[in-house]
Amino acid sequence: MELQTISQVSKYFSISTRTLRYYEQIGLITPIKKEDFAYRVYDIETITRLRQIIILRKLRIPLKQIAEILQSADARIAIEAFERNLIEIEDEITALSTIRSVIKAFIEHLNLGSAIFALPDDEGLLEIVDSLTVSKINFKEEKSMEQLNEASEKLSKLEDKDVRIVYLPPMTVAAAYASGEGCEGKAGDMITKFVQESGLLKIKPDARSFGFDCSKGAAVLGEPSHVYEMWVSIPGDLEIPAPLVKRTFDGGLYAAHVLRAWDFEDWRLLREWVNASDKYDNDWGSPRWISPETVAGQGFEETLNFYNFVQKGGKMEDLQLDLLFPIKEKG
Repeated sequence: MELQTISQVSKYFSISTRTLRYYEQIGLITPIKKEDFAYRVYDIETITRLRQIIILRKLRIPLKQIAEILQSADARIAIEAFERNLIEIEDEITALSTIRSVIKAFIEHLNLGSAIFALPDDEGLLEIVDSLTVSKINFKEEKSMEQLNEASEKLSKLEDKDVRIVYLPPMTVAAAYASGEGCEGKAGDMITKFVQESGLLKIKPDARSFGFDCSKGAAVLGEPSHVYEMWVSIPGDLEIPAPLVKRTFDGGLYAAHVLRAWDFEDWRLLREWVNASDKYDNDWGSPRWISPETVAGQGFEETLNFYNFVQKGGKMEDLQLDLLFPIKEKG
């Protein structure tokens, strides 16, 4: 197989370029830097390693354990990781089996009773139900990547408890935007430099930072960003240096969900939750600020605990993101 660019690999595996760069930073994969080529390229060994990582992630193995598995020739490391994962799955199977039995008991009880609904008054049954701690549904052993994808999607589907409804107040922000490969990192570096050189966190320790893909047209999961913009909230009278620009954000309502893994699949799941909601409408694309340079009216990726993130050096391994999808109340 010929060498593949980061964009080709991103599209082939339907994962973002940011995910690939994150895997690089934590040492899971190593691209090749060619002197006569402007972009990262991946050889067959790296692509094979990436496929292994994706499979292990779909099996819900944490990245830290994946690193231990792939960096060691000792099979015992992999066995221990799989055994820990298996214990969690078996706990879920047990809990779900109990739930099934309880629901069957409810059905039998109601079939024997009157047409008026009433749960059985059984303290023992209540104790069993109260003790259940189920987070996700179980999936059976899968034998193909397609089936594994289907199982992973079922496990990942967002429930109401996974989504928060938040209101972002109006604010003035300093904005930096960049284009091309690695535009997210370039825009982020510009904002971090501004924050450090201006002493912003001493003036405004509650500063918040947001980023978003502002490519023309809809961003597609797995496709690299072509233009990315980063914000940091500032006092309205603060002067900012070029090439940063000042924007006024009007505020608005958002569906929020913490990014769980660096595959950014949660963006699609959050959109599906919004589109299925009986309380909120999708408001993606409605302008909430004026931006002559880039697209206005997108979802945000907010850097959580921004103050500490910057103080610790703005390293990607310390980055935690909240996904914010613009919505409006129905009616």
